[in-house]
Amino acid sequence: MNARLLPRRLTLRARLTVIYGGLFFAAGVVLLTATYFLFLQQLQPSGGRVLFESRIALPVEEGPTTAPDEIVVRTPGGDVLTGPDARRWVAEQEDSLRDAAGQSLLVQGGVALLVVGGVATGMGWLAAGRVLSPLHRVTATAHRISSAPAADMGLHERIGLQGPDDEVKELAAAFDSMVERLDRSFAGQRRFVANASHELRTPLTVSRAMVELAMHRPDASDDLRALGADLLVLNDRHARLISGLLDLAGAENETLDRQPVDLRDIVEHVLELTAAEAAEAEVEVAEESVEATTEGDALLLERLVANLVENGIRHNAPGGWVRVVSGPGADGGVRVEVSNTGPVVSSYDVAGLFQPFRRQTGDRLVVDRGVGLGLSIVEAIVRAHDGSVEARPREGGGLVVTVRLPSTTLS
Repeated sequence: MNARLLPRRLTLRARLTVIYGGLFFAAGVVLLTATYFLFLQQLQPSGGRVLFESRIALPVEEGPTTAPDEIVVRTPGGDVLTGPDARRWVAEQEDSLRDAAGQSLLVQGGVALLVVGGVATGMGWLAAGRVLSPLHRVTATAHRISSAPAADMGLHERIGLQGPDDEVKELAAAFDSMVERLDRSFAGQRRFVANASHELRTPLTVSRAMVELAMHRPDASDDLRALGADLLVLNDRHARLISGLLDLAGAENETLDRQPVDLRDIVEHVLELTAAEAAEAEVEVAEESVEATTEGDALLLERLVANLVENGIRHNAPGGWVRVVSGPGADGGVRVEVSNTGPVVSSYDVAGLFQPFRRQTGDRLVVDRGVGLGLSIVEAIVRAHDGSVEARPREGGGLVVTVRLPSTTLS
């Protein structure tokens, strides 16, 4: 069941308040019950002595002389009772007074319990809020970090909780320590990407220039030229691999320059750039695009569409086709869908295609068709733009990749 359809659970503060109030009312009910029974026990007559006798037994001014132990009472109605009738009337009055006193104790005690219990519950709500207030700082800091535009942005945030050395302060200190280590890790990754961009590309550029220089020497033999051509292919393959790795790292860590972008323009531009490759591979590329505006980095979104189209061209067969559709999505956002013919893909292999260096064949070898980073880069770019991507096998062979992004309006 969708989690959004489930009823919202009580907050921790509300649950603690319910616990405090419940325990107080339970203790109050036990106390009131014990008091009630003790009170009734004290009202019970002891040793055959009649309670209330001194209150309701009255001397009779006229009439025959009574025995010393005989009770004579005058009722509120003016009747004079003696003997067994008097004792029975007194017993009835005792029972009536006892019941009235017990009922009065229960009613007044219950009202007092409700009033005091309500006050105690309110105090419990205030106490729980004060105790849990440091946790709100932890939650707010975590939300600011998670809502940062890039993975490494916002890691400078710290809670810095002050107060007694209790469990909440220990939690805040552990959170700060974790974020500090993540900050150092991302800073090291940024430095690595910056250094790798120079240190890895420069040797390849130099080696390519040296190979080309050797190949174009007047005295170069045919074998040398053939070897040079193979080395250039290998050099180009390594250059694509390094470029893909740097693009993947950049997509995961780069701060986005978000601007309104029409995906239709990006699709048209990418198809122009890949037209030569499609013609060489004898793959027909078709387009169905309408206005689809999202907010994001235009260069990264262009890389996203280019990877999908290039992936469809390279993992295809002569005479096949690639179809690119862009426009509004069913969920209110925008979408780009790229489908292509090609080899049959198993449904259980689809999820692995988004892992680095994985291809439709499941191998991890670097082949001429690519380096296995295209869909990994697509997923990283989509995640940076708060979107989603999914792939599914196409009936008859090939793949259908759908990217969904939030929509916006051009200003």
